[in-house]
Amino acid sequence: MPIGIDEFEKAPEDALEIGEKTNADKVLSFLLKNPKKAFTRKELIEATEIKSGSIGVTLSRLRKKGLIRHKGNYWALARDERLASYASEVNGTKIANEELGEEKKNDWI
Repeated sequence: MPIGIDEFEKAPEDALEIGEKTNADKVLSFLLKNPKKAFTRKELIEATEIKSGSIGVTLSRLRKKGLIRHKGNYWALARDERLASYASEVNGTKIANEELGEEKKNDWI
């Protein structure tokens, strides 16, 4: 989907390039819901339903971008300010709906 040139010009150079519903999006979304925990590859596979043959590449790429951390057998969300904007822009509503329930239009009216 194309974006307007104004949006292109205003975007920071280090903007996250993670498409919705990609493996990277699945991992980040899961870790954003669990920011104070670290998980094994097996736990991430089960939680995200990413195939075992794809999880390693996904984790490596996210680590290389500085978005997740790795120690021993565990993976966790990195401390990176880009994740706050990613969470609010891409997943804010989705996470809120999952944790708090969807808002009903009639409640607002």
